Amino acid sequence: MRIGCGYDVHRLVEGRKLILGGVEINFEFGLLGHSDADVLLHAICDAILGALGEGDLGRHFPDSDAAYAGISSLKIFRQVVDLMTCKGYRIGNIDATVIAQEPKLAPHVAEMKKRIAAEGGFGEECLNIKATTTEKLGFEGRGEGIAAEAVVLLCEV
Repeated sequence: MRIGCGYDVHRLVEGRKLILGGVEINFEFGLLGHSDADVLLHAICDAILGALGEGDLGRHFPDSDAAYAGISSLKIFRQVVDLMTCKGYRIGNIDATVIAQEPKLAPHVAEMKKRIAAEGGFGEECLNIKATTTEKLGFEGRGEGIAAEAVVLLCEV
């Protein structure tokens, strides 16, 4: 077994779609980034890469590479899962938290789980997603950005 942790944060801006866990969420702001800036999937990918000892997302999907401009993070996740599978591992479980003052994410968690598990080829029971606020403290509390963290357990196949 191998354990990895991941963290990501992106600034909220006007004129972008808000994508979290592969789900488009109706909100007045979106996350700024080279890809779709899905902080939840980025944190999960970094956790998997960490457990594999394979560095981070920036190493595999650099923001200097035009091929990744606007790419869906579900596609990035699929590539990370493919690397994990090639190295002889499978998802044991993932526990992730999204930190955002707004919007309320509870209504979207079930769809996020469904999309991530389907793309990753594992059961939804292997994935836990939580959402929390910071009680209006810090950059998340001021509505400047959204963060996510994830811990993953990989098991040998």
